[in-house]
This record gives sequence, C-alpha cells and structure tokens, in this order.
Amino acid sequence: MKLFSNHLYIVSTPIGNLDDITIRAIEVLKKSDIILCEDTRHSIKLLSHYKIKKKLISYHKFNENKQIETIIKYLNEGKILSLISDAGTPLLSDPGKLLVNKCVKNGIQVIPVPGVSSITSALSVSGFKDQFFFYGFLPKKENEIKKVFTSLSKNHYSQVFFIPSNKLNFYINFIKMFYAGRKILIAKEMTKIHETFVREEIDKLTTTKNQIKGELTIVISEGEIKEKKFDEKKIVNKIKKYLNKYSLKDTVDLIVENEKVNKKKIYNLCLKIKNENNN
Repeated sequence: MKLFSNHLYIVSTPIGNLDDITIRAIEVLKKSDIILCEDTRHSIKLLSHYKIKKKLISYHKFNENKQIETIIKYLNEGKILSLISDAGTPLLSDPGKLLVNKCVKNGIQVIPVPGVSSITSALSVSGFKDQFFFYGFLPKKENEIKKVFTSLSKNHYSQVFFIPSNKLNFYINFIKMFYAGRKILIAKEMTKIHETFVREEIDKLTTTKNQIKGELTIVISEGEIKEKKFDEKKIVNKIKKYLNKYSLKDTVDLIVENEKVNKKKIYNLCLKIKNENNN
C-alpha cells in the first residue's frame, strides 16, 4: 500500500480491545514518518503491541495552537503524518479540528482511515432507530444541561452522548426530567473485559451507589411523534389550496409534514377531493 507525502492521515484506533484495528490502519501507522498522539504514554501501548516504532508528537486540546505550525512545516517538507486519538475515531469529541482546517487551508490532503467508534458501536447494539443525533460530552453545569436538554429533547431521533462515569447519577436526574417515555442504553467499557450494557426505560431509571470509572456512552431512544388532533375542515381547505398548485403526491407530503397527521388518511382525503374536482 502506497502512502502519499504531504498528506495527513486520520487513523481510527481501538476503543478497548487492541485487536479492533484494521489492517490498513496498521500499515498507515507503520509507513508514517510521524504519528500525532493525544497522549503518547497511552498510544505507545497500542503501537508497541503492533511493533510500530515512529517519531511521536504529543497533540492534544491544550497544545493544539502551539503545535500546528510545526506540524504543517513537517507536512510541507513532504513527510507523512498520522493523527490518532486515545481511542476510536479522531476528531469526534477529540482534538484535531483546528489542524484539519489548517491543512485544508494550506492545500494539504486529509485522508480518513476509518475504524472503531464508540458512537456507532453503542448505537449498533441499542435496538433504537438508526436516525440519530450525536452531541458529544454533555455540559457540566446544571443551567447549561437544562438549556441543551430543553432543545434536544424536542428532537425525536435517537441521541448519543458521552459522560464521565463519576457524574452518572448527576445526569440521570436530568435525563429523567427531559426524556420521560423513552428508553436508554448505558454502555461501559465497550470491547474490554468488563464490558457492560445497561438497558432500561428512562421512567424506571435509578441512580447507582457503585463507583464506576472511565467514560460512558449514553444512547437515548427515539421519541414518539404524537399525531395532532385531526381537524378535517382545516385539512380539506389546505388540500384544495395545494391541489391547485401541486401534484397529489406533493400535496400529501406537504400536509403530512406540516400537520403531523396520518399519511394514509391524508392520501385518501386528497384522492377523494381530486376526483370530485375532476368530475
């Protein structure tokens, strides 16, 4: 496999089990001149496991601005660089956005090397709908959490969050407050020896007395879309108005989207009105 100089490779790494890495990712790391690591002490364990010895540069949220010019210099010299995070897919709630944007601005190609993500891993075993919204790490302050949840709880898609495990009880209270009627999956230590999945209805969710370490991936199920009360007189007037401008299909779609009512019922009503107009 050939790698290109003056390219930055965004390489996904395991979230726990060291065997969860692609063959391509290993080859890219072996052929890189420099590997950018969120924490070199952490990354050295993975690299040593695969006998990869390369120049490592520490690159994290506290030194991003300081390191960018040096990294761009290496790339412009024709070196091959890879960026990895402590676990999973880089840039998803991890450092790297500033560097990627700087590379794009400087005409440097950024290449993804896909692999493991705790987001999709948790979602894949949740059983919830795959239309989802990913937020990342939740705010730490009560007023900020309420602001975020007030907005997001109106979204009916499945939702994925990261939280530190020692704050689980703190967040549970707000989840119960804003997401009543939904289900939750709490994923802990995914792909590791003590991998655990807690599944519960949010209304029945309780706080825990056990001390938990690490980060948790939280998946909240899709919300139920409540159908509005069917106001036939109002709907009929809208159908007549739309049918003068749009096709039957477009009229049905517009009414269903705007009124949040049963599609079959609207279709039959539209068809009836259209036939009456043609007679």
